[in-house]
Amino acid sequence: MTSQSTLPKAGSGHTSPDGHGSGLKAGLKNRHLTMIAIGGVIGAGLFVGSSAGIATAGPGILLSYALVGTLVVLVMRMLGEMSAANPTSGSFSAHADRALGSWAGFSIGWLYWFFWVVVLAVESTAGAAILSDWVPAVPQWGWALIVMLVLTATNLVSVGSYGEFEFWFAGIKVVAIAAFIVVGLLAVFGVLPGVHADQASFGNLTGHGGFLPHGPGSILTGVLLVVFSFMGSEIATLAAGESEDPQRAVTKATNSIIWRIGVFYLGSILIVVSLIPWDDKSITDKGSYVAALDSLGIAHTGQIMNFIVLTSVLSCLNSGLYTASRMAFSLGDRGDAPKAFARTTGRGVPLTAILVSVAFGFVAVFFNYKFPDTVFLFLVNSSGAVALFVWLVICFSQLRMRRIIQREAPEKLVVKMWLYPYLTWAAAALIVFVLGYMLTDTEGESSGRTTVLLSLLVAAVVLVIAFVKQRIGGHRAAAGEPAGAEEVTAG
Repeated sequence: MTSQSTLPKAGSGHTSPDGHGSGLKAGLKNRHLTMIAIGGVIGAGLFVGSSAGIATAGPGILLSYALVGTLVVLVMRMLGEMSAANPTSGSFSAHADRALGSWAGFSIGWLYWFFWVVVLAVESTAGAAILSDWVPAVPQWGWALIVMLVLTATNLVSVGSYGEFEFWFAGIKVVAIAAFIVVGLLAVFGVLPGVHADQASFGNLTGHGGFLPHGPGSILTGVLLVVFSFMGSEIATLAAGESEDPQRAVTKATNSIIWRIGVFYLGSILIVVSLIPWDDKSITDKGSYVAALDSLGIAHTGQIMNFIVLTSVLSCLNSGLYTASRMAFSLGDRGDAPKAFARTTGRGVPLTAILVSVAFGFVAVFFNYKFPDTVFLFLVNSSGAVALFVWLVICFSQLRMRRIIQREAPEKLVVKMWLYPYLTWAAAALIVFVLGYMLTDTEGESSGRTTVLLSLLVAAVVLVIAFVKQRIGGHRAAAGEPAGAEEVTAG
């Protein structure tokens, strides 16, 4: 079993557990980490999924985004505290391993890996749909295959190639949203040259049934629709383990999360609901951002947004494959996965971890085309609540890790959670409340209740495996057998 009372370097990603390769390499530059941190909070869900939230809550969707954004800021602060003290490619999984026990690190690590390999299938299919519209000669499944192969190849070359691709993907998203906000503000204030935006006004926030046209309860319903678009903000803490100055990278990513969410989420959504009334049918027909740009008469709006969405999809795919493989590497490094997962090439690439992750992604893509309403729907629903599970585990890990760090290495507390432990408990309570509220959502095949129950089912299966593995390891230790990769020596 893993020691819970020390701050070892196990799982840091800079070791070679069995002599193969030389461990992960510090191949990410500061500019890579900066854009990974910024791009991590801008998912395709912001562009694609925001229209459903606006239709459900009206302008009040801003409060939904603010509520979830505040939760993410708190969770990232906790994660930043732990990761700055001990940067590791396993991030919250490795922290849970040390703070709560090997069962926790094992369970949340595998659930997170499962989430991202399902995302690979979802995003590759979404990207293929856009590309097949542009080049119909290539079938949609062909584009999905091409996209997966190209991004797999970039991840196999080196971590630097992943960082470079993500730098440009994230850069395009950032420039696009920044330009959208600037153009939107000019239109709202009536100073956009050559454009007569008759509908554009901050009066749209209250002029069509009020700020909360469907009542206060719509804020919570909106939370259910937007919470999953924030998944990915934690990627920077995983990537920091492969940077030249992990502590600085984690600190910078943690401290900048507030303005990133404030600008990219709240800022852009504010522009959307100010440019056009929230109940305009074009929002649901075309998508919120396309409808907003269309209202300004900007030419080729649909294709512009398709390009931006495609960039976001490719960014999500790129980061998803990276994240899944690094979590698999960390699990292998800690003895929670086959040792082969922790082997690296001379370039510091976890070859087996990448190939296994992308292989599962290909299988999920096959299910998406062959059994979209059965097997694939189950995969999507059963991984849907993992984001909330991860955040909850981060809360409980931080409660324990703060005491461990203060006792053994207080100088490593360069990032501190605000108002500890009260805000940590408040964040945990809010996450539990959101999970409970999801159980009241019973509409559709992908209802909140279905998502939570299926995700809990998968989590229960993983937990049983974790406890069985821990029990077997305990019996072996009692019998005097070597613990192997599962043993963590106090450092």
